[in-house]
Amino acid sequence: MAHFEIKNMSFSYPVSSGKKALSNINLCIEKGQYVTICGRSGSGKTTLLRNLKSALAPHGKLEGEILFEGKPLAEAGLREQSSKIGYVMQNPDNQIVTDKVWHELAFGLESLGMDQKTIRLRVAEMASYFGIQNWFHKNVTELSGGQKQLLNLASIMAMQPEILILDEPTSQLDPIAASDFLNTVRKINRELRTTIIITEHRLEDIFSASDKVVVLDGGKVIADDEPRLVGGFLKEQNNKMFAAMPTPVQVFYEVEKSYPAFSENPKASCPLTVREAGAWLDKVFENKTIEKTEVDEKGKIDPDDIKTPAVVMKEVWFRYEKEAPDVLKGISLQVPEKTLYAIVGCNGTGKSTALKAICNICRPYRGKVYIQGKPVNKYRSTELFQGNLALLPQDPQSLFVKKTVREELEEMLKKKGEEEKQRIEEVAAICEITELLDSHPFDLSGGEQQRAALAKVLLTEPRILLLDEPTKGIDNFFKQQFAEILNRLKQRGVTIIMVSHDVEFCAKYADLVSMFFDGSIITTNTPNRFFSQNSFYTTAANRMSRHVFKNAVTNEDVIDLCKRNL
Repeated sequence: MAHFEIKNMSFSYPVSSGKKALSNINLCIEKGQYVTICGRSGSGKTTLLRNLKSALAPHGKLEGEILFEGKPLAEAGLREQSSKIGYVMQNPDNQIVTDKVWHELAFGLESLGMDQKTIRLRVAEMASYFGIQNWFHKNVTELSGGQKQLLNLASIMAMQPEILILDEPTSQLDPIAASDFLNTVRKINRELRTTIIITEHRLEDIFSASDKVVVLDGGKVIADDEPRLVGGFLKEQNNKMFAAMPTPVQVFYEVEKSYPAFSENPKASCPLTVREAGAWLDKVFENKTIEKTEVDEKGKIDPDDIKTPAVVMKEVWFRYEKEAPDVLKGISLQVPEKTLYAIVGCNGTGKSTALKAICNICRPYRGKVYIQGKPVNKYRSTELFQGNLALLPQDPQSLFVKKTVREELEEMLKKKGEEEKQRIEEVAAICEITELLDSHPFDLSGGEQQRAALAKVLLTEPRILLLDEPTKGIDNFFKQQFAEILNRLKQRGVTIIMVSHDVEFCAKYADLVSMFFDGSIITTNTPNRFFSQNSFYTTAANRMSRHVFKNAVTNEDVIDLCKRNL
């Protein structure tokens, strides 16, 4: 029996002006399946998932049928759905409801009315399984983003659900924490036969684990098949969603397009993992001499020879409380003017605090921060944040205070004439939120909120732009548009400092990349040099090709070197 049968389902929100968020969806999800749902921001992924659990279903008009274990979902009571259907949200802070780790693990079981003996047993089992013993008695406020998301997963699994629904669960995690989290989800599916329904923008770690992949576009299902066939279908249809496919799939089809002799049946032989892609490259270059093993770094910047830095940090130390441990531990950095400077590193190491120190929100007790050669503490607040420096925080919702996106943007302008109206329309078009201007900011998807927050920040016309996880929740298509926005800003003289877990984006678009560890910068280098030296903090393109090519770190690098050698 199928866990879910969705028949001719459509859904529209009350203020959607007749436009359907989902249209004529037909899906069947069998027991024990691992199902990945992907699509652009706003394509209806979250709307679909939330409709699979009545307590989380959005307000609006639902048409068609959703059957749960052969019966209408509405007939399954709250207790049954709570115990059988687990749901992990995008933002871990939105799901945690208690103050202590151990209490969070027990909360769901207490809500179901379980006896104390059962609760203690299940909590102990989950704490052991997920490796939570060392922080079992901690306050949840002390946990990193990765630990919070793992705690959410453990709390849900303590209720022994038959279905686990995950809505972009790794969007706020660093690459290593994200990989660990998704490996745990895969283990749950494989060992407990728990049905997994997951949405993700980063498909590298989940595509190969999936039994089937469902692709949504404009609220409609355009593909529903096993992973190896979905990539080929999207390529044949010349669909933009192909750009969201994992690196091995993209590289394979781009090379195969030029040299079809390497694969008699492309759909069947398409690699899905780094290991399969490495074996495929070995086959491609079997009995061939590889003459070109390195990509040429164009316009590279020497991190040791920066003549005109826009931002300088010298031996900066900071702690949030007098008796608390230091978060920043002698961090020093120099950011050249008109560049995109990326900072990567694990959750909880102090990257976001470093951005706050640059804009004087967190004031260091030792060391100096210079903005355009002037100490940041010498700037008046109005002088610093008007046309000089702007910060896009990790949580875009913290910027929203108005009822519509349009009002949010108007708030950033002193006047409200035709010229200002035109500026809003221009920025809205750049950030692809024109159709969302009359929507409430909190009604938008995570990616749409991120774009709206970016538009709000861009209206301040800063000379230095600080971005904290700007690509979180954003699809691959807008990432390309976002990169173009950043490039235009650089051409206008803007310096950009970006904290990010998106190593693929950093590898492709950053001018310099720094590794942040234990409160300070460990190393800084160009993307090709930086990522080609790492084993885990690197791109899938580098991992699949490093045995053949020396410094290829993007899909384009690998494709280019393949074609030049063939």
